[in-house]
Amino acid sequence: MKIIDGKLISTQLKEEIAKKVKHIVEKGKRPPHLAVIIVGEDGGSQVYVNNKIKACQLVGIKSTHIELPVETTENELLKRVYDLNNNTELDGFIVQLPLPKHINEQKIIEAISPEKDVDGFTPINIGKMVIGLDAYVPATPFGITELLRRYKIETAGKKVVVLGRSNIVGRPISILMSQKSDIGNATVTVCHSKTPDLMKITNQADILIAAIGVPEFVTADMVKKGVVIIDVGTTRVKSDQTKSGWKLKGDVKFDEVAEKAGLITPVPGGVGPMTIASLLYNTLLAYKKKQL
Repeated sequence: MKIIDGKLISTQLKEEIAKKVKHIVEKGKRPPHLAVIIVGEDGGSQVYVNNKIKACQLVGIKSTHIELPVETTENELLKRVYDLNNNTELDGFIVQLPLPKHINEQKIIEAISPEKDVDGFTPINIGKMVIGLDAYVPATPFGITELLRRYKIETAGKKVVVLGRSNIVGRPISILMSQKSDIGNATVTVCHSKTPDLMKITNQADILIAAIGVPEFVTADMVKKGVVIIDVGTTRVKSDQTKSGWKLKGDVKFDEVAEKAGLITPVPGGVGPMTIASLLYNTLLAYKKKQL
C-alpha cells in the first residue's frame, strides 16, 4: 500500500502557480483576484473558506471575502452575484455551498458568469467539459485527475467505479475519466443508492472513486487487492479525541481498506488540499483569459 499524498502534490501545484503570479506582478500588472461569498455560519464552510483565503495569500492571488448573514434573501444574494459578474477587477468568484435552505442553489449557480465561474459549476462550463471543449473543470474532479496524472496512474482501459452521482464530483469525474485524454480512456461505472449488487461492481474496480458523503461506507470486502482508492469524503463527525470536538472521516474505512489497496488517498490530506489548489489554478486561468 502506498499513500497518495494530496498535501505534497497540492504544494507542488501551488508553487507552480506562485511562480506564475510572481512573474505577472514583476511585469507591473495586477495579480489575479478571487472572491468568495459565504452565507451563514456553517462550521465546515467557514474552515474551508478560511483555507482558501490562506492559500490565495500563499501564492500571491488577491482575495476578497464576502460574509453574508444567514437571513440574506435569494434576491440579495443574486444582486451580490451580479455585482461580482460586472466587477472588471475580479477574475473569478465562488459562492460557497451549501446555502441556507431558503435559497435556491441552482438559481444562484446559473446566475454566475461562466467566465468567472472558477468552481466550474455553471451549465455552460459543465456542458463544454462534457463535449471536450475548453472549460473550467470543477475543482475536486480537476484535483483528482491531477493526483492520477502526477502519480502516473494508468487509466486507459482500466475499470473505474465512481460511487456517487453529484453534479459537483460524481458526474464530472465519470465524464473526465471516460474521455479521450491522458487521464481518461477508462471504462466507467457510476453507482448510487439504487444500484443493485453494489459489492459485485466495486470488486471489479481497478480505480474506485468514493464520493457519496457516507463515513466509512467502503469496507475491505468491497474492493479487490491492488485497487487504487480515491476517497473524496469529508464528513465532520464528533470526536472526544480532538480539541475542536470533531474530526474528518472519509467515505472509505481507511485502516482495513488500505491493507488491500495498491494506492490510497487519506482523509484528511488527500483530495481536500487538491480541491483548493485547483481553485487557485482556475483563478489564474481566468486571469490569463481576460488578458487575451
